[in-house]
Amino acid sequence: MPAITPRLFAIVIVSVAFIALTIAITAGAFASLDQQVAQAMHNIWEPSLHGLFQAIAELGGLELTTVLMLGLLIFLWQQGFGSDALVVLVFFAAEGFELFYKYNLPHPGPPRSIEQADGPSLSDLLTGRLGGNSFPSGHMMRTVIVYGLLAFVVRRLSPSPIVRSLAGPVAIVIIVLMVFDRLYLDVHWESDVIGGLLLGAIALLAGTVWLDRPRKADN
Repeated sequence: MPAITPRLFAIVIVSVAFIALTIAITAGAFASLDQQVAQAMHNIWEPSLHGLFQAIAELGGLELTTVLMLGLLIFLWQQGFGSDALVVLVFFAAEGFELFYKYNLPHPGPPRSIEQADGPSLSDLLTGRLGGNSFPSGHMMRTVIVYGLLAFVVRRLSPSPIVRSLAGPVAIVIIVLMVFDRLYLDVHWESDVIGGLLLGAIALLAGTVWLDRPRKADN
C-alpha cells in the first residue's frame, strides 16, 4: 500500500497556501498582477480560436464533470469497490466550498470590456446570484479533481500498461489547457485560476488518501 503520510502533509501545505492566497486577494495584493495578465491575454486574443477555447471550457464545465464523477461512482460500485466509490464526495464537497467562497468573498471577475464568451454551462445561472465574484475558478477546480481522480483510478485498475502510462500525462495536459483557457477567454483573473488549482489539489489529494487508506486484513 502506498504511503499516505506525505499526501496528508501535502494537504496541510496546500491548504495553508490557499488560505494565504485568500488573505492576499482580500488585501488587494494580486490586483495589479491580475490586471496585467488579463490585459496581456486580451492583447493576444484571436477571434478565429474562440470556438476552440469554448470547447476546451466544456471539459471543466459543471455538466461534463458531474457526469464523469457519477460514472466513476457507478464503475467503482459495479467493480466491487463500494466504499471506494465514496471518493466522488470530494468533488461535491469542493463544489460546495467554491460556492461558499463566491457568495462570501467580494472578488468580481474581469470586466466585460475584455471578457470573452465562455463555454455554455448551467453554472451561468448562478452568476448573478454570486454577485459576479469569481474566486476560485470552478472550471479549474473541477478539472483538477475530475481528471486527476480518473487518472489515479486508471493507473490503479487498467490492465493495459500503455493506458496506465498515458493516464497521468493526459490529465496534466487537460489541466494545463484549462489554465490557459480560463486566462485566454478572460473569464477569470490569474489569482482565480491559482485558487482553483489549489482547491482542486486539496480535494484530489484527499480523494487519493481515501482510495489508498489502510484496509482491514479481511478486505
